[in-house]
Amino acid sequence: MEAAEREAGWAGVREEVLALREAPFATRVFGAPKGFGHEFLLEAPLGEAEVAAAEAEFGVRLPSDYRAFLLDVGAGGAGPDYGLFPLRRDEQGWHWSDDHVRGDSALIGRDFLSVEERTRLEKEHDAREPVAADFPDDESYRAAFQAWDDEWERLEPEVTAGAVCLSHEGCGYYTWLVVTGPERGTLWFDGRAADLSLQPLTGDAGRLGFREWYLTWLDRATREAHGR
Repeated sequence: MEAAEREAGWAGVREEVLALREAPFATRVFGAPKGFGHEFLLEAPLGEAEVAAAEAEFGVRLPSDYRAFLLDVGAGGAGPDYGLFPLRRDEQGWHWSDDHVRGDSALIGRDFLSVEERTRLEKEHDAREPVAADFPDDESYRAAFQAWDDEWERLEPEVTAGAVCLSHEGCGYYTWLVVTGPERGTLWFDGRAADLSLQPLTGDAGRLGFREWYLTWLDRATREAHGR
């Protein structure tokens, strides 16, 4: 079923995804192979009460298309890249399950920074980088540099405040869904592992929302899994 033929909701999408497990070339789809990929598996959908509880804990209302996905398709699993990090609850509360430490749940309700604000934050930190010539010896310079580097470790979560890390592309690259502010509902590529800035994902109609992003992946994965 092509994306243009689907109704506005998510009816039938869970079944489409799960059916790809039996496709002849399923393992050729990036991020799907057994053992380290999503294997076209989906977690069970969440209930309305569960999603509402997570939203109350984070202090946000999730974008409607992603919220409906959690209710109708699954809490996580098969999807773009190596799949969607599942939204789960444990003794520490609600969180997106991830093998990597990405983001701070306490910051999800904060406003997502604009490009200008994010650039200013990074430039102000860069401007404070210690210069070796300003120190009497290597030891004092290294101590100052370490303190400056540690400061960025504390500031870095601010860059993605107001967003949820949804998937891992490999090599330290991630995709984030913005849940607060003017950019709410848009997806952003995180290439900071390669010293790239956070960039919005775009399509033919402009910045991508979750629904278009996911269904575009599903159409491509379906073609590849069937050798088309």
